[in-house]
Amino acid sequence: MSHTFPELPYAYDSLEPYIDAKTMEVHYSKHHKTYFDKFIAAIKDTELASAKIDDIFANISQHSPAIRNNGGGYYNHIVYWNCMAPNGGGKPSGRLADDINSTFGSFANFQQLFAEAAINTFGSGFVWLIVKDGQLKITSTSNQDNPLMDVAVEQGEPILALDVWEHAYYISYQNRRPEYIDAWWNVVDWDAIGENYTQALALNK
Repeated sequence: MSHTFPELPYAYDSLEPYIDAKTMEVHYSKHHKTYFDKFIAAIKDTELASAKIDDIFANISQHSPAIRNNGGGYYNHIVYWNCMAPNGGGKPSGRLADDINSTFGSFANFQQLFAEAAINTFGSGFVWLIVKDGQLKITSTSNQDNPLMDVAVEQGEPILALDVWEHAYYISYQNRRPEYIDAWWNVVDWDAIGENYTQALALNK
């Protein structure tokens, strides 16, 4: 079995006050773990059990809703957790900073466009910063879809993910999604995003 459930890279309370410990505990140990368990059950005793997750997503339209929804939930949350850190916030640096500025005009304008995409995502889903054809793009997906899936409107390599399902923020923010988004910027790990960007550019060559 090539698919494993990773440990959360920090303690449940490490992202407070921006994301509360109870939300983190329930989100990781209940929601994320359930997606993983159901994904494993859906691919058990099939060739997908040993397939790379990227390869599964590349042909997700050929697989069952259980694999699409739970495989997406399993993967998407790993990206989301690893985009955050207790000492996060601030701004990106290096090539990522330069390319955000050249693509979106400024970091502040990028934040505004990303936040607008998150606020305007109807219902549940994720907002992404991706690399497509060597270029940075903001996109969103419904439910547990992601930009690696062949069903995505905008496909590319994800380097930053924001979960806008209500269970990601409801305990602290209730229906105030914009407040959650504003707070989330304080825990974004730009060093990790920069590393993701370098890797994504290498794949786009």
